[in-house]
Formats: sequence, structure tokens, C-alpha cells
Amino acid sequence: MKRQMLTKGLPVMLMLVLVLGLSTAAWARPFGCGFGPGLMNITPEQVGQLFDLKQQFMNDTASLRKAIWMKRAEMAALWKAENPDQAQIKAKQKEMNALREQMQEKMVAFRLQARKIAPFPFGPGKGMGPGKGMSMGPGMGMGMAMAGDGPGMDFME
Repeated sequence: MKRQMLTKGLPVMLMLVLVLGLSTAAWARPFGCGFGPGLMNITPEQVGQLFDLKQQFMNDTASLRKAIWMKRAEMAALWKAENPDQAQIKAKQKEMNALREQMQEKMVAFRLQARKIAPFPFGPGKGMGPGKGMSMGPGMGMGMAMAGDGPGMDFME
């Protein structure tokens, strides 16, 4: 009896500890790592300009981000079918890739504008961008608003 309880309870306990540990780390600093070293070298005016630029980027890409989320939900529904239709899944993947390509183009334009305001190295940071964590379906993350490799706006929390 004791052994049976141990074999059932131990894995559950380990999973609980793992999930709690990871969730604590994930939510400890949401949307990035905070102020980066580049922030120390820019003026308050530049910070304001970067903030406005980021707001403009978020507003300009809202409909695109929504479309990506909707395509993900459609893709998840296709995969949930008892006999998934390969042609439909491939077509939906092409639609998603086209949307992601548009988002990448907008991110590049955003980064180039940001570098004009504050010419320090923007790189893939832990900022607002496509996440690479757990998701509810095929893909690589929670989408466009969780911590991940984004436009490198880690100093704009």
C-alpha cells in the first residue's frame, strides 16, 4: 500500500514542484528583463520618443497580431479533428507564415526607427515579441505579447 502510494504520489509531487518553480520564474519579470545597459546612455527625451514609437508599433500591429492569434486557433481546431485534413493544415500554415512575415517586416522597420532615435545595439532581447514557451497548440509560444525574442525593447517595461 505504501509503495503504491509512493509510486503514484511522487511523480505528481515532482510535477507540481516543477510547474510551480517554472511559473514563478516566468512571472517574476513579465515582458522582459527590465532596464538594459543601453538605457543608461540615452536621454529622457529619447526614452519618451522610444516609448511613443513602441506604442505606435503596438497600435499598427494590433490587427496583425489578432489575425495571427485567430489563425492559431483555426489551426488548433484543424489539428483536433479526428482525421486532420493535410491540405487544409498546409494551407492554414501558409496563411500563418504570410502573417508572420508581415510582422517580421514591421519589426525590422520598428528596430531601424528605434536605432535612429537611440543608436545603441538593439538585438533580440527579452522584450515584447513572439514567445517561445508553452502554447495550446502547434507553434512556438504564447504569441505576440509574452516574453520572448521580440523587437529588443527590454528597457521599455
